[in-house]
Amino acid sequence: MTRRSITAAVGAACSAFVLLLAVPGSASAATGQFRYSYTTAEGYEAVGFLNNPASGACINSPAPGSAPGTTSRTPQNYTNATATVFLDADCEGDTYYTLPPGTGASDRLLLRSVVFS
Repeated sequence: MTRRSITAAVGAACSAFVLLLAVPGSASAATGQFRYSYTTAEGYEAVGFLNNPASGACINSPAPGSAPGTTSRTPQNYTNATATVFLDADCEGDTYYTLPPGTGASDRLLLRSVVFS
């Protein structure tokens, strides 16, 4: 092998390694948007959303301006992952509902937390 061939081979191997490091893991985040409704402390109806939420991590529904401990409602899962919504915070409790990608629920479905798979 010539010196030029060895240099080209080492360069190709280094490039392939850098490419592997640059590609994110497939389970790092759901792609899309998750929406929910809530009532503000002033009594106004509002819509909250999560863009490209992390997969496998419990997310408590942030409802800016609403009283602590109040529930959100009407979840709409416009992500490419399954969303499991819980009535209790921290994805705990026996009351939960699963929303496949591209589906939603009525305003009767209440939630305080969600996890994406």
